[in-house]
Amino acid sequence: MKFKIYNNSRIDSDVESMIQNLTLFAKDRFGFTESPTFHLNSDVDNARDTLGKTGYYDPNSMEIHIYVDGRHSKDILRSIAHELVHHWQNEQGMLGNQGYAGPGYAQKNPHLRNMEKEAYLKGNMCFRDWEDSYKATNYNERGNIMSLKE
Repeated sequence: MKFKIYNNSRIDSDVESMIQNLTLFAKDRFGFTESPTFHLNSDVDNARDTLGKTGYYDPNSMEIHIYVDGRHSKDILRSIAHELVHHWQNEQGMLGNQGYAGPGYAQKNPHLRNMEKEAYLKGNMCFRDWEDSYKATNYNERGNIMSLKE
């Protein structure tokens, strides 16, 4: 299964391949049925802002938007894992109309705060498990990506 990725940045296809792999792993783990769409966004002004956006999930369109400028690929993938938990929460009906969702929602809305806690915990653990699994099957003993020759 291929997930739709709109690459509006200069990020390379290796990262796109890892997004595909991570999303399949998360789909198996969480059991979401609908496929999210990914948007890899370039925003130089946002990248200059120390507290700029890293990404967000739009539950209405099931789109995951990730800002990629100035970020390590691993950090981008970790953000995707976090947003995939929000996608799963949306499918489970946990996001819905749960009150205030504006600036500071994670401090002002107890339900959405719990949704964030879950996304941080499950997203990071999913990412860690995926990374360990990926390395075990795609890396050689020296930590390099295996070629077909190996």
